[in-house]
Amino acid sequence: MTTTSRTLVAVASVALVLGCATEADRSITGNLAADYTSHFSSWSEPENLGSIINTTFNEQGPTLSNDELSLYFGSDRPGGIGGFDIWVSERACKTCAWETPVNVGPAVNTTSDETGPGLSIDGHLLFFRSTRPGGAGLGDVFLSNRANPKDDFGWGVPVALGPDVNTAAAEAGAEFLQSAEDGAANLYFNRAPAGGTADLYAAAITRGGETRGPAVLISELSDPIATDQGPTLRSDGREVVFFSPRPGGIGGADLWTSTRRSVHDPWTPPVNAGAPLNSTAAEQQPSLSSGGLTLLFASSRAGSFGGTDIWMSTRARGAQ
Repeated sequence: MTTTSRTLVAVASVALVLGCATEADRSITGNLAADYTSHFSSWSEPENLGSIINTTFNEQGPTLSNDELSLYFGSDRPGGIGGFDIWVSERACKTCAWETPVNVGPAVNTTSDETGPGLSIDGHLLFFRSTRPGGAGLGDVFLSNRANPKDDFGWGVPVALGPDVNTAAAEAGAEFLQSAEDGAANLYFNRAPAGGTADLYAAAITRGGETRGPAVLISELSDPIATDQGPTLRSDGREVVFFSPRPGGIGGADLWTSTRRSVHDPWTPPVNAGAPLNSTAAEQQPSLSSGGLTLLFASSRAGSFGGTDIWMSTRARGAQ
């Protein structure tokens, strides 16, 4: 899609929502826009997860299990198998301290890079990006399955998703949405052709990783010029957070957000999440907990141990 056509699609989508709405719909749409400020002003000051999780190397792409007792992330710390590996830390309760992270092992990690883990809500599926040989392009989305959703080391042999997701471009940042509503798409990710900028895409897949049709550009979230990556959604599919260096930000890359009335509706224009989530450093690879009350992300902001660290912010239930 050309820059002009993509921009027209995005404008048309917004115009359709606003132009054809009833007075009630306009009220709802206006409320959604007004809610952006309340959503993100309610986030707490981000906290560094500390030296048990973070090192002088790079920790990135965090994701929590649904019970919030397992934390998966990518790191190039010593002791791994490849350049970047996927690691997991466990804790006994939600208020307990995180234990020393452990490499997930050779069932998932290889001598290539494995990053950007994403867990399904039921805990049986792990999506991640890998540059291992045999892929379709510059990096592909892989899927591993486990029978026991509590066994962080019981992952099966990963399989690459089909050609409707993986292409000659670079695919990463996969988020699988097990929504209570019957939306057409349930996998969200970013795609970047060689030498190009990344955009956000959505696809429909089966639980086994089979595609149900080609991934579709999410035009209303994808800037025509800037790079947009790492979409993460609240479990109801009505709120998304991603990172981008698009104009209007505070740092090198910022967290941006959008909402929609239902999984069948287009996204509203993205809004910068602002402070305290964003800083003059780069904030990237956000991950919402399934209930949307905890937000993890990677950043090199002041207070980091070195490279990128994992940070956490929370909000009260009423702030959603």
